[in-house]
Amino acid sequence: MHRSLRLISLSALAAMLCQCGTGSSAPAPRRGITEIVNVSAYDPKEKQRAGRSYSEHDVSALRDNGAAGLIARIGKGGVLDEKCATFLQSADRCQMLVGVYYRTLPNLSMISQADQMVARAQQIARSRAWQQSHLLLCADFDATSSTTQMIQFLDRVKQRTGVDCVVYLENSEHLRVTLHHASEPVKQRLRRSPYWAALYSHDGGACRHFPVPGTPTGLTRQYHTWRDWTFWQYGGVLWENRRSRPKVYRGFPTYLGNLDRPVERNIFRGSPEQLRALWMRHGMPLHR
Repeated sequence: MHRSLRLISLSALAAMLCQCGTGSSAPAPRRGITEIVNVSAYDPKEKQRAGRSYSEHDVSALRDNGAAGLIARIGKGGVLDEKCATFLQSADRCQMLVGVYYRTLPNLSMISQADQMVARAQQIARSRAWQQSHLLLCADFDATSSTTQMIQFLDRVKQRTGVDCVVYLENSEHLRVTLHHASEPVKQRLRRSPYWAALYSHDGGACRHFPVPGTPTGLTRQYHTWRDWTFWQYGGVLWENRRSRPKVYRGFPTYLGNLDRPVERNIFRGSPEQLRALWMRHGMPLHR
């Protein structure tokens, strides 16, 4: 098997995930879990224990601990991320799949933010000869975003690149209520984009309108838009007194393998072959 598509063998964990929560299952690949990491200029976080480290110049420790791909923040609200290109080049040298996400802010033009993402992605694509064939494109929408803003951003990226971005949504009451009650044409437009769920806790996400989702599948059902999640960010980082603290869904290890510091972690709901197909379908071609 291609080394960039290594699987972490967590059969017992996968079985546990299918039973936890509030009646909703959290499906996992039968053979294990395919890990994807996402990074930004905040990475790497500070060292917290003995183990292997990584930097934007060398991500081999991420690959060796099972990460099949790396998604780097390309920008946020009009400001580009200065480590994005370096992270992507390092991941490509390690034969990892590469992708980018743009964090939108609702008080700025969605068109201008989408244009900034596309322009920088195109610049990165031309910057070198890549081993990987496609750069996955992802939109990270603020917790207070409207569906109109989401569609404006997605449509602009589609117009400029021909790609339907992956959609990352925070676990917020506003987003769940807004999408749950959205019109069918809006939901049909959003369904063209795979759903990247953020859920770090089995008991998080309580609100006035919905019960605790429990699992990523339960969260997806509350949106009442997608059939199921595609990516699940199960490991994040909380910042307390300028220090990072891992926040990981129960049953998962606090750290990824033998890393000496936390990293934001995701799993893909499917096989390695399906992951590569999705990367090509929702990614922009890279210069090879």
